Amino acid sequence: MIINEIVGNKNDIPLGELEIDYLDLEWFETSKRIQSKVTNSGTKIAIKFLKEGQRLSQDDILFMDNKKAIVINIRECEAIVIEPTSLLEMGTVCYEIGNKHIPIFIQNDQVLIPFEEPLFRWLATNGYRPIKEMRQLKNMLKSTDAGHSHTHKHNDESLSMKIISSVSKLTNEK
Repeated sequence: MIINEIVGNKNDIPLGELEIDYLDLEWFETSKRIQSKVTNSGTKIAIKFLKEGQRLSQDDILFMDNKKAIVINIRECEAIVIEPTSLLEMGTVCYEIGNKHIPIFIQNDQVLIPFEEPLFRWLATNGYRPIKEMRQLKNMLKSTDAGHSHTHKHNDESLSMKIISSVSKLTNEK
């Protein structure tokens, strides 16, 4: 089965009595445009997104007929969890992590990062109070997408303001 687009999301489309066949993905597989996978019930699928920037999200529906739906499930992984105490701390921690070109996820007023021991120690040393937990990494900031390439000055203050603005928009969308 070849999948070229997302049908919708389970949170927006009622699936009723349909059998749900989950496709488990790692967080870093959600932005891959081309991949071959097997669902939990053994259905072989090929994902071939034609448009740039398409990203799979938790509960996205890849296929649906009158019997079943194939739905995305993002696997939990070890993550660094930071709960900023202010918008300034949120912007600062995102700027510092983003400067290291590491993917950042914002979920429930928390900053989540795929676990790396050196980063965990650096965050603790710098007073950010990181916690190591198993989490689904679901809402990657678009500017930190692994496929994103760019150049910039690492001391650019306008970048810090863009991050704070993005974080503010994310927290207001809830």
